[in-house]
Amino acid sequence: MQESFPELGLVSKDCAEMSWIQSMVYFAGFSCEQSLDILLTRGPSILYFKGKSDYVKNSIPEMGLEGIWQRFYENEAASAMLILTPYGRRMSEISESSIPFPHSAGNIYKIQRLVSWSEEENAAPEMYVNWIRWLYNYMASYVSQSPREAYLNYRGLDIGTNNEGNKSYSQASYGVLNILKSTSKGWWMGRLWLILLISLRMSKIPLS
Repeated sequence: MQESFPELGLVSKDCAEMSWIQSMVYFAGFSCEQSLDILLTRGPSILYFKGKSDYVKNSIPEMGLEGIWQRFYENEAASAMLILTPYGRRMSEISESSIPFPHSAGNIYKIQRLVSWSEEENAAPEMYVNWIRWLYNYMASYVSQSPREAYLNYRGLDIGTNNEGNKSYSQASYGVLNILKSTSKGWWMGRLWLILLISLRMSKIPLS
């Protein structure tokens, strides 16, 4: 980091190395030194949030980053987070079709945007939802395109919903590939048929 980004002034004391399960404690809002038992003993809490993700294939220019930082000074962003998950290296050696996870080669990093608000603030959730939607739209030209890729767990109701009841393959294909257009391709990356085959086999449903 000191060689590539010396302007950040990052030193070792600014970093905390931890295991994956310890990172879950950290992302749950607890101290890094907190015992793992807190994940078993914590009580229910009411916290509302909305998240959106993207994949970045080319470096975002300084002008684009400045626009992002300015948005984080707004009141709605008091509890917002922007998480950059690095890819590259080993991930860049894995082709899109070689493993079930398609977002590998060609991506520099994944962006996760999260904004949260408390139960008291839930009287006006639109301000937080609109904030993250604006940020998502603002970043459209800086992230993957045609399709605009997204991590499946960040699928939102504003992108699209399925109708209730069972679906045939043709209905699912139409819903995923046409109604939701390119965004859904960003989730499946052409893998809908493969995902359905795996689901059928795991459920021990005979293939006709």
